[in-house]
Amino acid sequence: MTRHLVDPELQSFLDTMPTFNLDHQIMLGARDYMAGMAEPREGYARPDVTIEDLEIPGPAGAPAVRVTVYTPTSAARPMPAYVHLHGGAYLMGSPAFAGHENSDLAADLGCLIVSVDYRCAPEDPAPAAIEDSYAALAWVHDNAAKLGVDSAKVAVGGDSAGGGLAASLALLARDRGKYPVCFQLLIYPMLDDRTAISTTVNPNVGEFVWNNASNLFAWGAYLGQAPGSEGVSPYAAAARATDLAGLPPAYIGVGALDLFMQEDIDYAQRLMAAGVPTELHIFPGCFHSFDQDQSSGIGQRGRAEFHAALGRAFKR
Repeated sequence: MTRHLVDPELQSFLDTMPTFNLDHQIMLGARDYMAGMAEPREGYARPDVTIEDLEIPGPAGAPAVRVTVYTPTSAARPMPAYVHLHGGAYLMGSPAFAGHENSDLAADLGCLIVSVDYRCAPEDPAPAAIEDSYAALAWVHDNAAKLGVDSAKVAVGGDSAGGGLAASLALLARDRGKYPVCFQLLIYPMLDDRTAISTTVNPNVGEFVWNNASNLFAWGAYLGQAPGSEGVSPYAAAARATDLAGLPPAYIGVGALDLFMQEDIDYAQRLMAAGVPTELHIFPGCFHSFDQDQSSGIGQRGRAEFHAALGRAFKR
């Protein structure tokens, strides 16, 4: 048991978090649970940010991609843009879950935010999510003038599975060579399917919120094959990439009790070894998604640091 390692400010929040080993049936309930946690838009709508739900062209032969676009009305043009990818283990979630955060972030940083409602597994396994994400990146660049966006300042990012998708999107954008990315904001990213079968995982991680049984199920559903198998694409699990040179600068933030802590540290070290400017922050006493507790000082500090990293990238 690692509860004694949890930051005291997070103890009460931890009591409200569900504990489960994800399987197909529980996944369906978890989808409903996440949908119910999303704050209604009227609760965070603000006069200085317009919010639109749009459908944009999808990948070739695939459906249109739904996105939610947050536009700060008073920001100087051209403004930076942030392609946001929500969390949810590649299996669930939607842009609505981060609606309040993205509305405030658009206003605070004066940036356009495009939050992507990508297709989820197991109904749509990899590469559906990454191709939908790439379609959103392409749409921002192709419509930069109309959107009032500075195409040299387009960042990607997200939390958990969204952070993993953002890392894979940075790789895919580099390799296709058409749409530049200026920064990748990776918030406790889900990067490596091999963690699910590792026998050397730190014994102090993964007890709370997201455990290895759930991780094993999620990766199997997303990949459509057993985690740890040969031939997994880096566009599905970014840690599988063998060449990280030429990627955009990165920020990685993760809790010391998070199951993804070691894979995130490893990826940060490999980015730095490849010459990629990288900031890594380990938050002691913090489990997965700790920043969702905005009543705690550590949750507020984590959220503020994530946003500040994006703001610094836009100013470079």
